[in-house]
Amino acid sequence: MIQLTASDVGKKYRREWVFRHVDLQLTSHSSPTGPANSFTFVGPNGSGKSTLLQLLSGALPTTEGRLTYTFQGTTIPTDTWFQHVTIAAPYLELIEELTLREMMAFHQTFKPFKTGLSLDEAADRMRLSHAIDKEIKFYSSGMKQRVKLGLAFFSQAPVVILDEPTSNLDRQGAAWYHEQVQTLQPDQLLLIGSNDPAEYEFCANVLDVMQWKK
Repeated sequence: MIQLTASDVGKKYRREWVFRHVDLQLTSHSSPTGPANSFTFVGPNGSGKSTLLQLLSGALPTTEGRLTYTFQGTTIPTDTWFQHVTIAAPYLELIEELTLREMMAFHQTFKPFKTGLSLDEAADRMRLSHAIDKEIKFYSSGMKQRVKLGLAFFSQAPVVILDEPTSNLDRQGAAWYHEQVQTLQPDQLLLIGSNDPAEYEFCANVLDVMQWKK
């Protein structure tokens, strides 16, 4: 079980606060069955959803307050958070000079796939078997989004963060997203940033970031 705790967290750019006094305790399920415990952050464009998710991932520093990760009862050092978190977002870039096979192999050098999942099986689950040896720069925007999501879904990481997960996906791609997100394990913690109710219709925990605007 993993727990992410935010204590009086705030983020400021120059003189403007994006949000302040964020207090959260986000915990994965202790039950061995069922879907991952999920939390969705909603709010209008520019409200700070992406910034908050990046703070919770450890990619951005807080201006005030404290973030703590606890895994199996042990506090995780800040400099090793990245080993426990995987993220898919429109602003994250893929290495487009690599083929999908090379991209997945490189990804696994720092974030292994779930036990027993081969590169060919992962490509098949992404519905990209036909393009596994094609350079990613030749992929469509929807194919690239499936790669980003697939790397997040298939990694052996207890925290999965998805920002605007169906960006660039057509109807079939959105249906694929819903199939895959339901396969996340109960000991994983799922965090979503979205303005589209269709992306988080399965999520019982919806938090409006506007409550932390000051």
